[in-house]
Amino acid sequence: MIGKLTFEEIESLLRQQFVGHLGCQDKNIVYVVPVSYAYDGGYIYCHSFEGQKVAMMRNNPKVCFQVDEMKDMANWKSVITWGNFEEIDGEMERKKALHILSARRLPISSSITTHLGETWPFTDEGANVLKGIDGLFFRILLKEKTGEYESSSVSPQPALAYVTGEGIA
Repeated sequence: MIGKLTFEEIESLLRQQFVGHLGCQDKNIVYVVPVSYAYDGGYIYCHSFEGQKVAMMRNNPKVCFQVDEMKDMANWKSVITWGNFEEIDGEMERKKALHILSARRLPISSSITTHLGETWPFTDEGANVLKGIDGLFFRILLKEKTGEYESSSVSPQPALAYVTGEGIA
């Protein structure tokens, strides 16, 4: 069965995940990139370094953001959102973003892109909390959200044949 996610299911999926896909466009280029994030109920918060996505979002702040949860090909959930990029300036707002990103639950095995500083895990308390955290913080004010799911009590069966460059084997 394929269906629409409720508002509560959309919110839950956005809060549960920690990696999504950010889509941005500038001139004739569309760019989609995975990003680690945290969601606070209104904004998607991210930490990044200068690069193509940041330059594109500065030129065109309208973005798309997508997350999914996939158990198998017959049991999945997907949320697509649209919103506006906002670069976070000012120490208080940067500390707030750091706090939100620090509070997210990350998997035991993680990568350098989910670490905001040289040490992890770390606390977001103290006077020099932003010292040693290079890059910038930004958030996406979500304006619209939609979600779908597929649910089946029967998991797909493994394929008996596989496709090769010469056809089905």
